[in-house]
Amino acid sequence: MRRRDFLPAAAGTGMLTGLAYAAEDRPNAQKGRLKQGVTHGVFGKSQMSMEDKCRIAAELGCTGFDLVGPKDWPTLKKYSLRPTMYPPPDGSTIPFGLNRKENHEKILASLRKGIDTAAEWGAPNVITFSGNRAGMSDQEGMDNCVAGLNSIKKYAEDKGVTVCMELLNSKVDHKDYMCDHAVWGVETVRRVNSPRIKLLYDIYHMQIMDGDIVRTIRENIQWLGHFHTGGNPGRKEIDDTQELNYHFVAKAIADLGYQGCVSHEYSPKQGNDPVKSLEQAIAIMTV
Repeated sequence: MRRRDFLPAAAGTGMLTGLAYAAEDRPNAQKGRLKQGVTHGVFGKSQMSMEDKCRIAAELGCTGFDLVGPKDWPTLKKYSLRPTMYPPPDGSTIPFGLNRKENHEKILASLRKGIDTAAEWGAPNVITFSGNRAGMSDQEGMDNCVAGLNSIKKYAEDKGVTVCMELLNSKVDHKDYMCDHAVWGVETVRRVNSPRIKLLYDIYHMQIMDGDIVRTIRENIQWLGHFHTGGNPGRKEIDDTQELNYHFVAKAIADLGYQGCVSHEYSPKQGNDPVKSLEQAIAIMTV
């Protein structure tokens, strides 16, 4: 039985755990130097099933699917898609993060659980958050995040899973979020100094807060573990209706030898065909 025939047959049997993903075996495996992935948002508000989302992503050449939990991973494996970013484990939320020591016990326990599951299934990354300021100074928050990440880094290193703290904008979408500038996030993970503690660099969010996207990526690529895309303003398609030249951004990332995934996290404009929008986004980022 050929491997590409075995994967769909095994999907419903529990036999997939521990198997390598076979994206490279697909006739329509993604071209270009960057691996690309999706999130639920790119499919818009349709009632599309997970099966259909995975099928479409695979047909368009994607290799990853972000922010879906283990219950959907057999479907991902059926289509040779990797769960490229484990969602916040056990209900962790953006406002309540590692910048407060009283959150550490719960968050670190959930991260260990998430790392275990990710390692078992071959998921490369687990997401985490700084939390909101709520009156706390950025320096105190950084110190607390460093302490929390130092507590988990050896566990992540041993399991071969990367913990990614997400950079989010505090101007439009996530008011008061602390890890809202690349300089703060980079200094935090630099102090931890582990190959398994990095940043999720969301290009949409950082365009709002910092701009200077390509220079920032070039200067800090060693600290960036994952990327998200989205058009600014509005977090819609990444085409010429927004202000970034995403093809140039993609080329800059690929030229640095980045081996991780760039996942699309925009929402299509109302009335747009989400499949056509996704096909266009993938073409833009193919370099």
